[in-house]
Amino acid sequence: MTQPAFVPVPAAGAVRPTIPMASAVAARPKVGLQRDPHHSVGPQHGTPAPGGGFALTLAARAVAELTFEHEHDRHEVALGVALVAAKRASLISRGPNLDDVRTAMSVLGLKSGEPVSDAAAQPFRGLSHSYVRQRAFVDAVSAERLVALA
Repeated sequence: MTQPAFVPVPAAGAVRPTIPMASAVAARPKVGLQRDPHHSVGPQHGTPAPGGGFALTLAARAVAELTFEHEHDRHEVALGVALVAAKRASLISRGPNLDDVRTAMSVLGLKSGEPVSDAAAQPFRGLSHSYVRQRAFVDAVSAERLVALA
């Protein structure tokens, strides 16, 4: 709090002059500016989009309504649905929503009224343990088919 000019201030409490310094930001480039601004395209590169974690949440809720022949397949199927939903959302240039999850389930042949058999869950096995398998799984779904269902 400021004091009136007539109040005595001890030398230790007086405001000392400072020397203006140059900004440290100008001395080194920012991390985000060091990369190529263009995203690589092609197989195994993916499609960037915001909210991939939200796709996992939505997919887990949607897959919770399915019945499985083997309950241990539920997590892998939810991950596969979320990956395809995130791909669809990124192709439309937005974050994922419930419509993307429903479209992904339709493309992957998952229907709420039918139990997911062992054979239907086979393509999803091992997705959560291998990034390479995830990329190959998502690349196998055609972008044209996902966007056509928009």
